[in-house]
Amino acid sequence: MLSAERQETISRMVSQHGAVRTIEMAEEFGVTDETIRKDLMALEQAGKLTRVHGGAIRPERLLDELPLNQRQLINRAEKAAIARAAVGRIQPNETIFLDASSTTLTLAEMLPEIPLTVLTNAHPVFGVLEARPDLDLICTGGLFEPRSRSFIGLSAETALRRFHIHRMFFSGSGLDLDRGISESNSRQAAFKERVISCAEDIVFLADHTKIGAKSAFFFAQVADLTCLVTDAATDPALLQTIQDRGVEVIAGPLDPTPTRH
Repeated sequence: MLSAERQETISRMVSQHGAVRTIEMAEEFGVTDETIRKDLMALEQAGKLTRVHGGAIRPERLLDELPLNQRQLINRAEKAAIARAAVGRIQPNETIFLDASSTTLTLAEMLPEIPLTVLTNAHPVFGVLEARPDLDLICTGGLFEPRSRSFIGLSAETALRRFHIHRMFFSGSGLDLDRGISESNSRQAAFKERVISCAEDIVFLADHTKIGAKSAFFFAQVADLTCLVTDAATDPALLQTIQDRGVEVIAGPLDPTPTRH
């Protein structure tokens, strides 16, 4: 198959499915990963897709509308940097909350081997931590939302009333300096607002693409945060403005170890 024909097929698959993976495409066409990466670069330059770690997505698709497994492909190095920086806040015997974001899932994978109570509404977080004997793992339950693979709604919010949360780790669609923290899903926004009211240390995890962005439903002000953990690519002027509002700011450095794309 000629490269032009292969690229046309890849473009059509991205349009139909929303995302493709490099390894799967290499197997599909019987070529190397490097050949597919070159195809994706050419298609991105033509405006037909957006490359992400491990593959590509439709260029017009909002990232917060993607299912969790596809969001995990995006800005993986940044999410790892944020998780490494955030995990240092956690102390033994604390009760922490982890939401259903892809960045927080990365944090769950890095949790230190210390005794903790982990409260979550995220099915993937539960799966990552379920075999850990050093943890008391509690799932809120509630209405299951397949796209985010999380529990939300009144039952989930009611379950929170029984807990004092030492540290809440969560993400969202964006942080706007004037309007605050937002989500594209109203029920996710309502649930996170409830968690904030139960938490002592409120830690927002957001890569540089989310700082200055906003979505449909606002659920917290910047001043409600205790700490913002982001990556080193975030505009220093924006970070200084946030810090001037009394929020601790941590910008995690990227891992210098090269990764495959």
